[in-house]
Amino acid sequence: MSTFPIESIRAEFPSLAVGDNGQARIYLDNPAGTQVPRRVIEAIDHFFRVNNANLGGFFASSLAADEMFYGAYRALADFLGAGSEREIVVGPSMTSLTYTFSRSLGRTFRPGDEVILTRMDHEGNIGPWLAMAEERGMVVRWLPFDHSTWRIEPEALDAILSERTRVVALNYASNLTGSINDVRALAAKARAAGALVYVDAVQLAPHRLIDAPALGCDFLACSAYKFYGPHLGVLWGREDLLRDMYAYKVRPVPDKLPDRFEVGTPQLELMAAAIATVEHFEWLGDLVAPAQDRRARIVNAFEQITTWERELTSRLIDGVAALPGITVQGITDPDLMDHRVPTVSVTHSSRRSADIARELAKRGIFVWSGHNFALEVARSLGLDEEDGVVRIGLAQYNTIEEVDATLRALESVLTG
Repeated sequence: MSTFPIESIRAEFPSLAVGDNGQARIYLDNPAGTQVPRRVIEAIDHFFRVNNANLGGFFASSLAADEMFYGAYRALADFLGAGSEREIVVGPSMTSLTYTFSRSLGRTFRPGDEVILTRMDHEGNIGPWLAMAEERGMVVRWLPFDHSTWRIEPEALDAILSERTRVVALNYASNLTGSINDVRALAAKARAAGALVYVDAVQLAPHRLIDAPALGCDFLACSAYKFYGPHLGVLWGREDLLRDMYAYKVRPVPDKLPDRFEVGTPQLELMAAAIATVEHFEWLGDLVAPAQDRRARIVNAFEQITTWERELTSRLIDGVAALPGITVQGITDPDLMDHRVPTVSVTHSSRRSADIARELAKRGIFVWSGHNFALEVARSLGLDEEDGVVRIGLAQYNTIEEVDATLRALESVLTG
C-alpha cells in the first residue's frame, strides 16, 4: 500500500468538500480539467487585490506584475524541464497555440510537402494541422496506432516518413485510451528524416514528469488547467526555432524571447495562478522528500504521484473489467501500467455511454461520455462516434474509497 499523503493533498483542494444535497462529489472528470488547490485560487485573488496593473510601468503594482509575469515563465520552464524561460510560450489554450504555431511553421512549407497526423490524437493536435495543410496545399499522411499495444509503434512511422515530411504531430498520451507513446523513439525517427516534431502532452502533464528537451522533439504543448492550474496553454520549443520562426504579433511587441509570441495583454491573473500551480507540485515534493531546487521538488512530487495513481488505476481496471458487458478500451495488463495514464475508457455491450454517465452523475460521480474530441480514436476503434465511451479519469486527489464507490455504482447502474 502506498504511503502517499492523500489526506494532506485533499485538504489543499476546497472543491473536494463541496456536495450536492448532502451527497459528496467524486471528481472523475479530470481528463477534461482538474480541480485546483487553494493556493491557485488565492493567487488570482491576490493579483486582483494588490497587483492589478498592466506591464511596463514605473509604479509599484506594475513593477510587481512584471516580476510575476516573468516569474511565471520561469516556473513553467522548471515544470517542463526547459533550459530557460526563453523556451516557453503561453497562450489561451493548447489548441490555440497549435493553431498559431501551425500557421507560423506553415509559412515555410510548399505544396506537395507532407504532414503526418495520428489516429490517436485529440482534435487539438489534428484540426489545426489539417487546416494548415489545406491552406498550403500539403499532403496529409495518417499514422495509425496498434490495437494490440494501444500505442503508435515506430515501424508504423517508418512506413510513411518520406523526404517530403515536414512535420510529425503526435501525442504523448491518449485522452481516450490513456496509452503513453514512446515519444523519444518516434521523435528520433522523425528528426532523422528531417521533419519537425510537435507533441501534445496535455494528458501526460498531470501524471508524469516531463523533460521536454530530453525527448528530442521540437515543440511540446500542454494545458495548465489539466494539471491543477488555470485555463492557459503552455508550449515548450527549442530556443533556436522560437527565436527565428515567424511570430504573429503587433509591432510594439519586442522580438526577444519569451515576449515575442505574446499577441496582446497577457491574462496576468492566470499567470499568477500558473506560478501557484507549480508551487503545488513543489509543496507536494517537499512533503515526501525536501529539496533545495525547484525542479528537484517537482521530480519528487511526480515520483509519488505516479506510484499512487498506478495503484488507483490497477484497482479501477480490475474492477471494471470484471463487470459483465464491459470492455476496457485501452491497456489492461497489470504489467503494463507504466504504459498508460489513469484515464480509463469503457464501453458496454448494450448500454449507451451517455446513459451510464447520466446515471453515475445522479450518484455524485462525475465522468464524461462521448468521443471526448478524440474523433480519430473513436473511428479507428469502430465505436459509435457520438456515444463514444464512458471516460473515468483519476487524479492525485482521488482515493481508493472513491474507486470502490464508483465500481459499486457502476455495478448498480448496469444491473438495475
